[in-house]
Amino acid sequence: MRVEWGDMDPAAGHRQRAVPLAMTPAAALAQAERDAFDALLRLLLDNESVTGRLVTTAVVLVLAVAVAVLLAPLPARRAADPYTRYHVRKLTRAIVALVTAVVLAVLWRPFAGQIGVVLGFAAAGIAFAMQEVIGALAGWVNIVSGRVFGVGDRIKMGGAHGDVIDITPLRTKILEIGAPSTAEGPAQDGGGWVRGRQYTGRIVAVSNKATFTEPVFNYSAAFEYLWEELSLPVPHDADWARAEQIMLDEARRVSRSEGAQAAMRQMTRRYPVPITEVQPRVFLRATDNWIELTARFVVPLRTARSVKDQMTRRVLAQLEEAGIPVASQTLVVRPEG
Repeated sequence: MRVEWGDMDPAAGHRQRAVPLAMTPAAALAQAERDAFDALLRLLLDNESVTGRLVTTAVVLVLAVAVAVLLAPLPARRAADPYTRYHVRKLTRAIVALVTAVVLAVLWRPFAGQIGVVLGFAAAGIAFAMQEVIGALAGWVNIVSGRVFGVGDRIKMGGAHGDVIDITPLRTKILEIGAPSTAEGPAQDGGGWVRGRQYTGRIVAVSNKATFTEPVFNYSAAFEYLWEELSLPVPHDADWARAEQIMLDEARRVSRSEGAQAAMRQMTRRYPVPITEVQPRVFLRATDNWIELTARFVVPLRTARSVKDQMTRRVLAQLEEAGIPVASQTLVVRPEG
């Protein structure tokens, strides 16, 4: 609304009263927008009232979320490998959260008069949980700086066996896999109902403190292959030499010795370890009951169970064709008549 004063009234000796002039709808809308912007700006600049602080807090949180979602992934795009991009993205978002917390702390500084009470409660809580939390944070630093493992590695940590899917400052999340059976039965160190190195469907969260208290087994940090063994017993009176040749041929068929040798040479550039034999072999062990043949071969880490299954089927079929039985402690009794 615009206001103009009338002409001077000579008789009255003063100006006539203000006469409001009507505004167009567009001008009224523009004036309303200016008034709303001015009101919002006053609230943002008002750090004395609770309402002003609440409005400023909301704006800061919205900006922080926008930066974390839109701008945080930009630095990660310059990283060369996906693991570095993953850590850069998480570090950038952590920095945004820290800056946001500092800004909000400055904004609500009038409550700092009670800092003694706040620090007292904080000290009591930290003293109560210091051992586990500080240990987990130290474990995270150990994992990141020491490159103990990374996202995607297959590890065994804190009794959990599987692939790492997330690493946070307090815990590591593992997509669990089963454990292969042993001579005494299925392994009981996790995923007992899946008797092989395949996913169980469970996600296990392990405290990073476990890197200091227990051994950490990394299956894929520097060598993406696994030595696998297949053992079969044959009777003493059977053609064990023929059985040995059958197992050796099948071990050579499934073994990935060339790839393992290249990976071994790559690993020796990082660690002072000798080059280990990767060619398939068959070892014999004579017992009171039978001759045990054990084929040792190298396979890719994540295909061990399927490769061993296919090899076992072919070996059993060829042994049957050659008339070589598989020995067993089972006693078969057939009644006469």
